[in-house]
Amino acid sequence: MLEDNKSYLNDLNDAQLSAVLKTDGPSMVIAGAGSGKTRVLTYKIVHLVNNGVDPFEILALTFTNKAAREMKLRISSMIGESDSKSIWMGTFHSVFAKILRFEAHKIGFTSDFTIYDTQDSERLISSIIKEMSLDKDVYRSKSIRNRISTLKNNFITVNGYFSNNELVESDNLSRKPETGNIYREYNDRLIKSNSMDFDDLLMKTNELLNNYPEVLAKYQEKFKYILVDEYQDTNNSQYLIVKSLSDRYQNICVVGDDAQSIYSFRGANINNIINFRNDYDDIEIFRLEQNYRSTKNIVNAANSVIDHNKNKIDKEVWTENDFGDKVQISSNQSDIAEARSICQKIQTISDSKLSDIAILYRTNAQSRPIEDSLRLNKIPYRIFGGVSFYNRKEIKDILAYLRLIVNSNDEESLKRVINYPARGIGLVTINKIIISAQKNSLSLYDTIKRHKELNIPFSNSVSLKLQNFIDLIEVFKIENEKLNAFDLTKELLNKVKIIDDLKKDESPEGISRVENVQELLNGIRDFIEDQKEIADSNDNLSEFLSNVSLSTDFDLDYQDEDYISLMTLHLSKGLEFKHVFIVGLEEDLFPSALSYNTRSELEEERRLFYVGITRAKENLYLSYANSRYRWGKLIYCEESRFLNEIDKDFVDVINQIEFGSISNDISKKKILFKPKGNLRKLSSSIPENSSIKINFSEGDKVSHEKFGNGIIVKIEGLNNDTRATVKFSKFGEKNLLLRFAKLNKV
Repeated sequence: MLEDNKSYLNDLNDAQLSAVLKTDGPSMVIAGAGSGKTRVLTYKIVHLVNNGVDPFEILALTFTNKAAREMKLRISSMIGESDSKSIWMGTFHSVFAKILRFEAHKIGFTSDFTIYDTQDSERLISSIIKEMSLDKDVYRSKSIRNRISTLKNNFITVNGYFSNNELVESDNLSRKPETGNIYREYNDRLIKSNSMDFDDLLMKTNELLNNYPEVLAKYQEKFKYILVDEYQDTNNSQYLIVKSLSDRYQNICVVGDDAQSIYSFRGANINNIINFRNDYDDIEIFRLEQNYRSTKNIVNAANSVIDHNKNKIDKEVWTENDFGDKVQISSNQSDIAEARSICQKIQTISDSKLSDIAILYRTNAQSRPIEDSLRLNKIPYRIFGGVSFYNRKEIKDILAYLRLIVNSNDEESLKRVINYPARGIGLVTINKIIISAQKNSLSLYDTIKRHKELNIPFSNSVSLKLQNFIDLIEVFKIENEKLNAFDLTKELLNKVKIIDDLKKDESPEGISRVENVQELLNGIRDFIEDQKEIADSNDNLSEFLSNVSLSTDFDLDYQDEDYISLMTLHLSKGLEFKHVFIVGLEEDLFPSALSYNTRSELEEERRLFYVGITRAKENLYLSYANSRYRWGKLIYCEESRFLNEIDKDFVDVINQIEFGSISNDISKKKILFKPKGNLRKLSSSIPENSSIKINFSEGDKVSHEKFGNGIIVKIEGLNNDTRATVKFSKFGEKNLLLRFAKLNKV
């Protein structure tokens, strides 16, 4: 314990020390990436206690329980557990829930009120929508919950909503005129059940402080010192609470980095930190600019990117670390080639564990080709913040349809899709089918098919719905005999209207699900293209499903072993890795096509890129594809503008368009592969009556987009049927049709 001596201050650099020693008055600590932000916060609290401040008078607010726990542990080790426990430290929601427990009676609640989580809220809203006889496809519970959450976080009450013509008109134009009435009923239900949702914890605290001056005075007096972590992530409601509580003594210290403000979709307002100096008199600003995490090249690359933003607080992050390797930028012929090149690079990193490596992407859907390549190369990985691609609900739903078409006796698949999208076949009906199937020793599918013959007591309406479902599957069983896997899946999605159903959810999660379906189609298209290469193969649905099953089984093999981390750029914030790959750096993908409307949106995308860059400690690899499938169509991609914003002094550019050829010449930065016209022609079949010129011989060393390097051991056949047996170093022998084979001499 360090109660009396100040030796801990020796751990701080000059900028950190100045921030810690500032005990009274308002201050803002602009903490660049890797600059020791948590240390400053922790030591500042310790220093306050060591200088006579009562721990009960300190309020420390964080955004995650993890951050709060880590700070408590550090503080406890320095000042002792007793004093540490006396500090009011936790997330915004946990701290203000505690205050509300004490003061609940003033706003019509009892101290034992229930807190509804997101799922509880959605279930309640779903019930209200049903009771109001509203179209659940228009009034989706998740979408309405997000709308209500936004209103509450902007301190807009039910009465405030109805008095705001702009808000009302906006919902009318969205064909959701009953949104306000749902909001009113939802709030009334919460009050009647003595419950609050997460957003109420902030909104009701604001209400308490605004309407009860004695309560405000009480907590102003109690919290003489207030510290806020990640201030750039605060929303309007959080801002108002902090401003009110700190107004008396103004001993407030906020810590954050405007360059890492990436959560506007959650309501975060970057202007809270940008304009903080305008909220208080005699404010001191401390800049933590020394980066302890990354090499000079990585730090300088990050600086050169973020300098392109106009709405920012000036700072110059620097480091005493070595220069290290330059940032590598690679162009790749396709997203498949991009994934393969990443695997190749990973296999050359010998000085680190797999857990030292992270692959970051803009959207979850981008994980699919990366996962496929990692599995193919038997490299263990883990998806963070979500589930692996083929285990995502919307993907499993579509695969269930496909499996049922191939095998109508697949009972689990049938139960999964018989009422998805909703077609009015409920649990009671399904249970009757299960009982009858067991009684008659039939599959569920055959039982439904024969339900009239079996005299199962269904109404005419239910009977018609069951027959329509059977007719749907039977039609696609016939189609499966004629169509390849891609065309059949595309036709199925159009017929069943799964995409239309998903698009009704306009939340970020809903958009992500649509992107995943798009990526599934891309994956099926990739599968078909691969099958063209391999002699005596087929591209039917059964083969594709078999391929998927074999892929997903791999996930079970490496549960407890060292693994590579895969996650979105948003989830990477606060983390660090020795080696970081950022993929898919293409216009419309990153920056997102949705960010082009305003400068602020584009600048947030740039801040997101900055966050990704600054996760890297030693090596940073940036890559993009010159072509990728979207909704099954091959399109040309343009490299992200962000890549051109990195100062060329800090990068090496690697063109991997020609497999096996690598160039570090900065003058060759411009992409070499620029197809013109309709790219789908590139992958079209060569007419059967044409002939091709064979440029390969036995003994040639070749490279393949998917299988890597190998040697041609045999060539046989004529013209379009010419085949090459290639022995690949990692995947053994493959018998490839040369008219389709993606081979390059090395």
